[in-house]
Amino acid sequence: CGSVLKLLNTRHSVRLHSHEVKYGSGSGQQSVTGVEASDDANSYWRIRGKSDSSCQRGTPVKCGQAIRLTHVNTGKNLHTHHFPSPLSNNQEVSAFGDDGEGDDLDFWIVQCSGTYWEREDAVRFKHVGTEVFLSITGEQYGHPIRGQREVHGMPSANHHNYWKAMEGIFIKPSLDPAKHDEL
Repeated sequence: CGSVLKLLNTRHSVRLHSHEVKYGSGSGQQSVTGVEASDDANSYWRIRGKSDSSCQRGTPVKCGQAIRLTHVNTGKNLHTHHFPSPLSNNQEVSAFGDDGEGDDLDFWIVQCSGTYWEREDAVRFKHVGTEVFLSITGEQYGHPIRGQREVHGMPSANHHNYWKAMEGIFIKPSLDPAKHDEL
């Protein structure tokens, strides 16, 4: 919890991305895409709990835990709802809210194989409200976000919805909460 990272779709080798470009259809909310570039600052997401008290900074994320992914540069949460995605007609995934506060459609269950989400694991994110999986199948946008891939929600778990933690700042739990390393 509290880590800031980029998420790589393992099938399509693109990172989860957002920016201040709104969808021209559907919800009209901030778009979420996949990009190939590893150095794009708009691909950082902060891991948060359903509430700030449910995910204390440095606490490991449990497999099966509900989290929010907040886009660092815009403060909007990864979100989905019953709008069709623009290219594939799956479920639209957007970025929603202000300063990390959105609504009940911002929660995703981390699906992994062990007890905790480990940094090297490929995991799935299943939406709490609509039960779709965060996915990419390869459709590409034209103007104004040429070459970026559509991110959408799919009802089935498959090879298009595995994600791996990549670049970022990973907050580890304190081994001894009574000890302080002052700077």
